[in-house]
Amino acid sequence: MSTPGQLHLALELARDGLPVLPLREGKLPVGNCPECADNACGGRPHMKAAGPCLCPAPCHGWAAATADPAVLTSPAWARAWREAAAVAYHPAGAGVTVLDLDTAQAVAWARATLPTTRTVATTRGEHWIYLGTMRSANSVLPGVDIKSQAAYARWLGPGSGTMTELPDSVRALTRKEEATPAPSGGGVASSSTATGWARSVNSGCRHTDRYVHSGLQRGLGKIRDRAESGAGSQAFGVARFLAAQHSQCPGPCDLDLIAHHLVDAAVSVGVPHDYATRAVANGFTAAAPSGSPRR
Repeated sequence: MSTPGQLHLALELARDGLPVLPLREGKLPVGNCPECADNACGGRPHMKAAGPCLCPAPCHGWAAATADPAVLTSPAWARAWREAAAVAYHPAGAGVTVLDLDTAQAVAWARATLPTTRTVATTRGEHWIYLGTMRSANSVLPGVDIKSQAAYARWLGPGSGTMTELPDSVRALTRKEEATPAPSGGGVASSSTATGWARSVNSGCRHTDRYVHSGLQRGLGKIRDRAESGAGSQAFGVARFLAAQHSQCPGPCDLDLIAHHLVDAAVSVGVPHDYATRAVANGFTAAAPSGSPRR
């Protein structure tokens, strides 16, 4: 679809009551303007933390989604539409929850355990759309994300089937995450007291201090950049990548301290501590097939 077509599609969806926003390449929302960068504006009034920002540009990702055609066609949004690669919508703003099933196994699980509802085919699986809203969460099960409040979903068509009410079994997935205890064997806490990794006390690591620190800082930056959505999944990905770098070390490499910092970064952008801890621990585990990471 051509770029002008993206705005045309957005206006059609807005007429049906869907709050929409443009996405750039990579399925990412438009970056904040200089005045809103790093949340310097204080955030949107309907972000996770209420704020005063009234920026007319499509800043703050999902929070900028709107069904107002005057806003969508305003000069402040013109460049975003010229560069748009897709259209997204804010599910909770439309009164729905999207169960994002990213694998064939996740789709099979949903078909076996959940009430049928409207489904939309995706490049990797399916979106199951239910009536009702709830807290968003990533990786509630392998290959399963929940997109509703404080999230956006890419528009991939109207789908097929009749929407049904959001079942308690889906709501329970986030309650399970909130109740999940931190993994035993620990060293991970909500606030880091350690000053940093040092090779002098991790003599089994084959990497230099500079290599470890630079990789960790890049990873922390990636997590903090996902303040609007996806920080939990990003923490999982960073943990998996960093652990894989140490898979051939004779050990120990003190990955517990690295985990400490990753959890702190995720918590700092609104990820529940237990969920952040679980994401990082799962990331370390996912790196194990290429060699057991040295703790």
